[in-house]
Amino acid sequence: MRASRVSVAAVRNTAIIITLVIAVPAIATLASCSGPANPTATESSSASPATTPSPVITPTPAPLPASPLTGLPEASPGPVLVVKLDNTRNAQPHAGLAYADIVYIEEVEYGITRLAAVFSSSIPQRIGPVRSARITDIDLLAQYGSPAFAYSGAQHKLLPKLAAASFIDISPNRGASSYSRDFDRPAPYNYFLDGGIGLKRATDATVDHDMGFTFSQEPPIGGLPARKLRVEWSYASAGFTYDEVSGLYRVQLNGKRARAEENDRGQNAATVIIQYVTQTPSDYFDRGGGNTPHAETVGRGKATILRDGRSWNVNWERPDADSGTTFTMTDGSPMPFKPGQQWIVLLDSDRTAKISTPSTASASPPVESPPALMGSTSPSRG
Repeated sequence: MRASRVSVAAVRNTAIIITLVIAVPAIATLASCSGPANPTATESSSASPATTPSPVITPTPAPLPASPLTGLPEASPGPVLVVKLDNTRNAQPHAGLAYADIVYIEEVEYGITRLAAVFSSSIPQRIGPVRSARITDIDLLAQYGSPAFAYSGAQHKLLPKLAAASFIDISPNRGASSYSRDFDRPAPYNYFLDGGIGLKRATDATVDHDMGFTFSQEPPIGGLPARKLRVEWSYASAGFTYDEVSGLYRVQLNGKRARAEENDRGQNAATVIIQYVTQTPSDYFDRGGGNTPHAETVGRGKATILRDGRSWNVNWERPDADSGTTFTMTDGSPMPFKPGQQWIVLLDSDRTAKISTPSTASASPPVESPPALMGSTSPSRG
């Protein structure tokens, strides 16, 4: 009987042990299925997962359109103002010329030259010294549409032609309020225009537009080294010397560095264009009997382009007075100008510009014209 009780007890204990062995894994399984025992951890894990903020995308501003006159950025087209300037040594330093988009050099009586400065991107308050108009200006300016044209006067016989031209006359004959004399300079080299006031008299002036020019920061392939260029007339000269630091050509007028009234950097050209033109005597003479030559800027011809220390021989074409002038390379592709101020020399095709390369510059540098021809004794008609 005692032995039976022990056996029964042993069986019960064994059953308990078996039950515990079976129950413990079951509890663990239930625990693992029900998730973490820590309620905080459960709440944290059930919360929304952290999100990475989307990157803020700043829109890239659209590039400004380029000026058709300089190739530089331009917020909006502006009215065109052309000012006729003296180009003797007595004109130095020029006022406002450094802000011109394009500068033309044209021959007048006695083999001296005048400048026609084209402004649109920036209109200076003081521009000068202002001088008189010539027959070449009529066709030259027609490609700009109806620009405002500032000049000091003209010979009487030419006045009807100027009145019929396409430009808007803002000479002092039409109102002198925008002009003034600088009595620190000798006459007639002391007449100056206020560009802003002048343009107020030409509210319908044409804004800048496609002139046929092409621009690129990178020069085209090919070309020949061209560190210096010199052009000579009977009583005038123009020179251009490449500056590696600025990438521009320093301008010399009449044997001296061309100065700017506004700064010490002088006058500088991004591109130099020698446009060879047919030049013939006109029907106009000054009071001293000097004939005014007429440069034909409508038609076609040859040109030499200098930029970035190199030169290219190209062709120019302008089919009619209302059209711009295109410059193309020998393969027919457009010749790209360097963005910036453009200097265009209208040179009689009977003359030749002298280009100095690095190999020839030291051996035979360009000879400056005698100072006597360039000084105050040179002709200075209107």
